[in-house]
Amino acid sequence: MAWDAAGQDLAFAQVFGSSNGFPMRDQWFFVQVLHEGARRLGWLLVLLLALSVWWPRGFLRKLDASERLQMAVSALLSLAVVSITKNLSATSCPWDLAQFGGVARHVSHWALGVLDGGSGRCFPAGHASAGFAFLGGYFALRHKAPTAARWWLAGALLAGFVLGAAQQVRGAHFMSHTLWTGWLCWTTGWLCDLAATALRPRFPHFANTTTPADGSHA
Repeated sequence: MAWDAAGQDLAFAQVFGSSNGFPMRDQWFFVQVLHEGARRLGWLLVLLLALSVWWPRGFLRKLDASERLQMAVSALLSLAVVSITKNLSATSCPWDLAQFGGVARHVSHWALGVLDGGSGRCFPAGHASAGFAFLGGYFALRHKAPTAARWWLAGALLAGFVLGAAQQVRGAHFMSHTLWTGWLCWTTGWLCDLAATALRPRFPHFANTTTPADGSHA
């Protein structure tokens, strides 16, 4: 909110772009590795989390099945929340703005219903959610695997900010888009944890299903 209030989006975007556009927009590493590659890796991790509900590996064996399900569901819901919000947004991307060679004008994403003349659907940052979506895993891990929870949290934050920064350099998003994506994913993960905590006593068998070190279910 402070970043928004200070109007830092345009100033920061001008570090990477000009009236001629964003020179790194089509740079191979940013497009193929930090965009396409990271997106595929994010979906692969979601798939692995889903499979871990039945076949956990490593530190995930410390969790019961309901906690592993919480990790997978919180990631999917975070991706959905960001995607739905983004598709309902009238805010256009930096590379669409007249300051950077486009046709749109800059309008705050809080000016609901005000069109900026661009294509819209650019707030919050969808790509950063490929990292931030896993923030919910921290809540599922923190009680039984606190060390893993801290590393998981650090990894999700780092991935989200790196992917958000890459899109900032390309002109695909403003920094506020990335910051709000992080907040949405954190809040979604927290709400999932509240829901899981409330529902777990109703399904005691599922909640007490753990996987010993030998891989058998108990």
